[in-house]
Amino acid sequence: MTAGIRILVADDHSVVREGLRHVLTGAPELTVVGEAATGPEAMALAASERPDVVLLDLTMPGAGGLEVLRHLRSTLPEIRVLILSVHDDPEYVLESVRAGAHGYLRKDSSPAEIRQAIRAVCAGDAYFSPPVARHLTTALRDGTPAPAPEADLSALTAREREVLVRIARGLTNRETAAEFGISVRTVEAHRDSLMRKLRIHTVAGLTRFAISQGLLASQ
Repeated sequence: MTAGIRILVADDHSVVREGLRHVLTGAPELTVVGEAATGPEAMALAASERPDVVLLDLTMPGAGGLEVLRHLRSTLPEIRVLILSVHDDPEYVLESVRAGAHGYLRKDSSPAEIRQAIRAVCAGDAYFSPPVARHLTTALRDGTPAPAPEADLSALTAREREVLVRIARGLTNRETAAEFGISVRTVEAHRDSLMRKLRIHTVAGLTRFAISQGLLASQ
């Protein structure tokens, strides 16, 4: 058994963080050294605490989970990153693996499986829960749709670009509406419009496109 595993929990919901802390501290060799509610907090705490494992949600305000993951893999490559998300769409899973995730769990995973996954990735192995592994196998076998060749950033209005960045960073429609002082319905309209213009109809696809265009780095 691996001893002394230090863990950073990054999730924007306090109830989830509290639950994970309870689950993890139930094992004597697991220690939660920090909790982050936003993407920037996760990156800062990872740099200061240097945990062995970051348990990371994909939907994080301020900087989406994929952005945090890419940052950690480039700046702190010794840290193992385990995704814990409600999303198990093949595109999410494959994009996380491409970004450097060492494992991927759904949020309905049992406490025992979460602890098992942490031990596995800390030991240098990869860990994917069975449903996620099936999605990953399917995605690798069949491939995932790339952004359409017609996707053109210049076709978007300034506000649509702003909404695209917030989608890629993992903000909800409600959070985006609050930031811009507009209605949720207006955000939804912008979102529908940019999906139609780019011919990309999944959040994972939009995130990949935003990253490829350098939009997150420029914000």
